[in-house]
Amino acid sequence: MSRFRHSLLPALALALAAPLSAQQGLNDLEMAHVAVTVNNADISYAHLALALSEDASVRGFAETMIRDHTAVNAAVAALAEKLGVEAQDNAFSRQLAADAQTVKDRLSRLRGEEFDRVYAENEFQYHRTVNGIVEDTFIPNIQNPEVKEAFEQALAIFRGHERHAERMLDRVAQAR
Repeated sequence: MSRFRHSLLPALALALAAPLSAQQGLNDLEMAHVAVTVNNADISYAHLALALSEDASVRGFAETMIRDHTAVNAAVAALAEKLGVEAQDNAFSRQLAADAQTVKDRLSRLRGEEFDRVYAENEFQYHRTVNGIVEDTFIPNIQNPEVKEAFEQALAIFRGHERHAERMLDRVAQAR
């Protein structure tokens, strides 16, 4: 039986699995905008977790998400300033932002153990999906070596988040 049994399994992971052509056709600056968009989404989920969860492990994870995703966004901004460029909005990042709002709306209606379980499910699936896109689609197609290095560094951090989210999900599921 799948660990994802909840009927509110977030739509964002499905949106992230958008047609490969939409992900592959992006230039470096558009990929940077997608990175900022997904970081902002996860930061917003984490703020919601801090507001709604009483579980210490969920709250600790949320604090880590805010710290790490904010730091990655700052690194993206610093690199863009150094290179004299600006991340470029695109249809994929706009869809991700809209889907993130849908997920946040769903999460905001939940409370207690149900919130913790769905938040943990979302975080695990979210990181697994984003990490796959970054590793399999973005990094191989990035042209600028400094941008590629920044994505590789962020991926290392977010692989850790994926493992952390999986442990949190297992712990939340066992607490039921």
